[in-house]
Amino acid sequence: MSAPAKLPRWAELGLLPLINLAAALILSGVVVKILGESPWAALKLLASGALGTQEGIGYTLYYATNFIFTGLGVAVAYHAGLFNIGCEGQAYIGGLGSGLVALWLGDRAPLLVVLPVAIMAGAAFGAAWALIPAWLQARRGSHIVITTIMFNFIAAALMTYLLVNVLIKLGQQSPESREFGANAFLPAVHEVCAKIGITFSPSPWNLAFAIALLAAALVWVLVWRTRWGYALRVAGQNQSAAVYAGISPSRIIIQAMLLSGALAGCLGLNELLGSQHRILIDFPGGAGFVGIAVALMGRNHPVGILVSAVLFGALAQGGSQLAFDLPKINRDMVVVIQGLVILFCGALENVFRAPLAAWWHGCLARGPQPTGGTPVPR
Repeated sequence: MSAPAKLPRWAELGLLPLINLAAALILSGVVVKILGESPWAALKLLASGALGTQEGIGYTLYYATNFIFTGLGVAVAYHAGLFNIGCEGQAYIGGLGSGLVALWLGDRAPLLVVLPVAIMAGAAFGAAWALIPAWLQARRGSHIVITTIMFNFIAAALMTYLLVNVLIKLGQQSPESREFGANAFLPAVHEVCAKIGITFSPSPWNLAFAIALLAAALVWVLVWRTRWGYALRVAGQNQSAAVYAGISPSRIIIQAMLLSGALAGCLGLNELLGSQHRILIDFPGGAGFVGIAVALMGRNHPVGILVSAVLFGALAQGGSQLAFDLPKINRDMVVVIQGLVILFCGALENVFRAPLAAWWHGCLARGPQPTGGTPVPR
């Protein structure tokens, strides 16, 4: 298999993702046209629904918060040479940890006590759920993709059992816990703005977004500014070189998956403490899988992940607006449009790489030649 064509860094990080996104939107426009709607009108509705109002912006950033946590989790594992498909299950179990803390302390302690404990519990539960696949990969050679997929199903089954038989509020039909105490509610951004005299439309956007930004900064420091991050990247790129340098690939695999699971496990802060205020079925809502596309489109860098998470948040919110305003585009078709973006930005990200690289190298070859001396070979 030939190596991917080389591109300058600005094209790799900026131009290529934009081309992939444009291709996905063009193909989505064809689908919309086949359905009998105007692609241009659909695009305008998508943009205005996501970014045209304060409420739309709030919902976009609310969805983006989930994608930041799971995207960072995927990226950390990817730098260790691992493809963590299990962020959905790790987010599920991590949310269980945060939710149990909120149920326990929500009526007993202030938010300044509840929040740090909930963060630690969510991270610990998510990391613990990632530990077994990590150990199986590091010590027994089991493939991380297979084991993490299986653990997603186990997490879903476990949560269903707990909510139906253990955590359900007595006397109710819906499989969900009782509401958390008010001290476990993360403040919404519009509530914080109101306290300082700024009017912002109500939305679920809450202070978990700030925690996600801090997590992105932490990942950047750990991966690119520490010895451990250097060891992580060396082990991910060449295990033989890592062993020669005295780095244990097995140890790196386990440590990277623990951090990956911890990051995904923090999703419950946004979804449960920030919005739903109870533990309920399927609260990750597929964010663990979207996080894979977010990480790939963001080139597994925290800054890129922030940008791509906002993009996918806009697709989620704008897609809801499309389904509401255009009768021929239902919610399933919105998922198709989102899937096309994931397809081009993830699985087919290299389709345009070779033509773009050929164009770039052709431009270099046609550049100005030096005067005198030996001609530059073409």
